[in-house]
Amino acid sequence: MIHRLETNKLRNVAKFFAHLLGTDALPWQSLAYIRLTEEDTTSSSRIFIKILFQELSEHLGLRKLNERLSDPEMQDYFDGVFPKDNPKNTRFAINFFTSIGLGGGSSSESEPDNSDSESSERDSDDSQDEKERKRRKRK
Repeated sequence: MIHRLETNKLRNVAKFFAHLLGTDALPWQSLAYIRLTEEDTTSSSRIFIKILFQELSEHLGLRKLNERLSDPEMQDYFDGVFPKDNPKNTRFAINFFTSIGLGGGSSSESEPDNSDSESSERDSDDSQDEKERKRRKRK
């Protein structure tokens, strides 16, 4: 169905799903339906996945998104998003996430590990999000 939507509608649907996932209104197990390989995706589905994960990183912050995606109990559901079945598919997924600005190492390594209140963390994420939005608009 995604491949039939025009880009603006595709963006809105991806943002909606990101909101539902980010607020836990939609179970993260639903990501099991995504298979991120060159053969299994179309241009539209890659745009959808790109916007979905960028919005999730903006909504949750990179650290929380990374924690969620690293949860050992959830790994079976993320096998399609991070395929390890053969090197070609693994490379494709790595290149995909790198190209959308979400690849390369754990964000927890680059962020300080302090337990301040959630509001100060959210403010920091908001300023990072604003910078990212401005950067995207310039492109």
